[in-house]
Formats: sequence, structure tokens, C-alpha cells
Amino acid sequence: SGDEKWKKITKYWMGLLAINFAIGLATGIIMEFEFGTNWSNYSWIVGDIFGAPLAIEGLMAFFMESTFFAVMFFGWNKVSKKMHLLSTWLVAIGSNLSALWILVANGWMQHPTGMSFNPDTTRNEMANFWEVLFNPNAVSKFLHTVSSGYVLASLFVIGISAWYLLKKRDIEFAKKSILVASSFGLLTSMYLITTGDESAHQVALNQPMKLAAMEGLYKGEKRAGIVAVGALNPAKELGDDKETFLFKFEIPNALSVLGYHKLDAYVPGMDDLVNGNKEQGIVSVKEKMQKGKLAIKALADYKKYKKANDSSHAEEALKTFKTYEKYMGYGYLKKPQDALPDVALTFYSFHTMVGLGFWFLLLFVLVLYYTMKDSIESKKWLQYAALFTIPLGYVAQEAGWITAEVGRQPWAIQDLLPVGMATSSVATSSVMITFWLFAVLFTALLLAEIKIMLKQIKIGPEGH
Repeated sequence: SGDEKWKKITKYWMGLLAINFAIGLATGIIMEFEFGTNWSNYSWIVGDIFGAPLAIEGLMAFFMESTFFAVMFFGWNKVSKKMHLLSTWLVAIGSNLSALWILVANGWMQHPTGMSFNPDTTRNEMANFWEVLFNPNAVSKFLHTVSSGYVLASLFVIGISAWYLLKKRDIEFAKKSILVASSFGLLTSMYLITTGDESAHQVALNQPMKLAAMEGLYKGEKRAGIVAVGALNPAKELGDDKETFLFKFEIPNALSVLGYHKLDAYVPGMDDLVNGNKEQGIVSVKEKMQKGKLAIKALADYKKYKKANDSSHAEEALKTFKTYEKYMGYGYLKKPQDALPDVALTFYSFHTMVGLGFWFLLLFVLVLYYTMKDSIESKKWLQYAALFTIPLGYVAQEAGWITAEVGRQPWAIQDLLPVGMATSSVATSSVMITFWLFAVLFTALLLAEIKIMLKQIKIGPEGH
């Protein structure tokens, strides 16, 4: 537009982005080191697959966004307008590519595909890179997570701008920022709901136990409903006849539609998935554990016979292993109930995420409506609502990740590798020491970030 006001707005928000970007670099690199320190067994077993997307993320995305961030942030009046605009877009593209490759890796953990297990090296090896990249779980996870980031960014801009309105300063700056953020937030929040639907569908297909925990569903049923609001009965246990909920408000048939896109689809419950359901063709965890132990024994026999150059017995053991290979992870479980995630944590996290998601959508509609009517200044209640919604955006994101990661327990890799088998062989005290060191360091960085952010916000776009 050539309007200096828009340039000033852009530079202000870019300053807050820079603070967050710096903290993101510091914490993100440390997290990758933990694959070697705390998760060395995991890294050994899946390094051939997991390493590829993380390496590409570092080479293709991380360096690109870091390089052009400097041009974007310091390049005003030093490079041409076109070059500066290009740098800005490359930072945005690089950030999204970083998310893509990291979420490809995480999506593979949720639904391992495009790989084969090598019994000679005891490692999973990549068989098809494109299957890993275009894994439906990874695609839906990427779209859902990135769009949730866009929503969070919109909430942040609207909330800070609302603070300026409440303080009756930088009014024009605040209203212009709110107009952009509420428009963008409304579009991305609608898209977020769409991607959430696809994510739930992928969970139903590949992680039915997680879906059952998300909805507190113990006994499977056709035309299953979604619990819109409810409180779990803490005394409820697997296989008993106690009521699952203390109270609930349910949307009929919605879970069948959400999970399988069919009105009369059967949604298996945790009782079905642990104890089995012959009518629905569901194998019990106990039976999977027995087959898993056969796979583990056959693999050990294969290695033993191969070392002794006994090819006939080695071939026979390998054939047995291939028969039961897909159940090998279950062989490390101690009892069938170990296949259950933390139901309460998964259930409440999921419903917190969904509930807040619909609140964000409503907030964007209200803010955009009153901004377009040029009456946002007089709506103090809405300004306070926007301001106090900023932390709720972070709560919703964390609740989503708790749902995704706690919901797939006990698996580090779904059905293949339990968390207990993925850890490093180090003393518990060593893990605790490094955990608390990182906790203290990250907390200090968080406090520093908040302090610097608040200082910059108080200074404002006009440099008060």
C-alpha cells in the first residue's frame, strides 16, 4: 500500500515474533539432543526412518528460515522491497516446512508405515520414503497442528491489541491489527475444525484405543454418540458394571460419524479392545501378548541359530517370527491392562481442546463483526475476553498434544515399541538430574521471554 502505518504495524509484531523465535531455537535444539541422551534405544531401532525427516528439516527448513529471518528483521532499507518481501515469505514457508518434517516423524510414530523390520540388525528400515511422507496420519497431523498455530497467532495479536484499546492508546494501530487477525483467525479456525475431523478419522482407523479413551467409551456400540460435556466416574474400571460418567450431555451418533464417517458405524470400546470381540473381529490384548512373546522368542532363536551357522533352524525361526512380527511390541507388556492409556487425562484434554476451539471461533466472529461496524472500541467486555483468551490458546494447544501423546500410551511407536523399551540404559538418577536441569533452564527462559515480551508490549508501536 505504501502506507507507513502498515509498515510500523508489521515491524512491531515482527519484534514480538523475534523474541519468540529466539526462545524456540534454544529449546528446540535441546529437545533433539534428548533422542541420544534419554531415548537411545528408540533412536537405534527407528533411526533409519526417524532420522531422515529430521535431517531434511534441518537442511531444508531450519537453515532457510534462520537465514532469511535475519534479512527480514534487519534488512529494512538495506535490501530492495521485493527482496525483503521474498525473505518474509521464505521465513513463513521455512517455518511451515519445519513443522511438516517434524510432524511427519511424529505421524509415523502414531501410524508406522513405509518400513520393514530387519531381524539381522534389529532395526526398522525405510522401505518407501513417499509412504512415510504422505502417511495420512502425518498429513492430517501437520494440517491440524499448523492451523492451530495460525489460530494461536491470531488470538495473540487480537489480545494484545485489545489491551491497547483498554489502555486507550495506539487506537488506530490496535484496530488495524484486530481487523487482520480476526479475519485470518476466523478462516483458520474453520479450517482447524475441518482438519480436526480428519485427525479424528485417522485416529479411529489406526488408534482405536486412543479414540475410545478420548470419549471415555468402555463398551463398544453402533451409532455411538459424542460426550459434549461430562464428568468421568473415577471409580470406573475396565470390565466392571459401574457407570462411566457421573453426568454427561451426549450428541447422538456423532462419534460414529466423526470416527468412521458412517451414521451406524460400530465404535469399539476399551473393553472390546482389551478383552477382544469375536463378533467384530477384534483380537484381545492377551492373545496379542502371547503372539508377541512367540515373535520375541523366534527372533532370539533366529539370531542364535544364525550365529551357530545352523541355516535350517534359522530359516524356520525366521518364518515363525514373520508370522507373529506385527504383535512383537505386545510381547513386552506385562498385563493386558497395560494397553490402556490414562483415560481421564486423555478424555479431559480432548474435550478441553474441542471446547476452547469452538470458543475461539465464536470470539473471532464477534471481534470481526464489531470491528467491521467500527464499534469494537466501546465493547469493553469483548476486549477483556480477547485479552484473557491469549493463555487459553496455549492451553488448547497443550491439551491437543496431551491427547495425541498420552492417548497412544503405552506406545512410543504404535503397536511396535512400548515406551519402556525405548529408553536409554542409564541410571534413573541421571535422568532425574538432567530433567530438573532442563526444567530449571526452560523455566528461566520462559520467565525471560515473558518479561521481555511485556516490556516490548508496554513500549508499544510508537516507542512510548
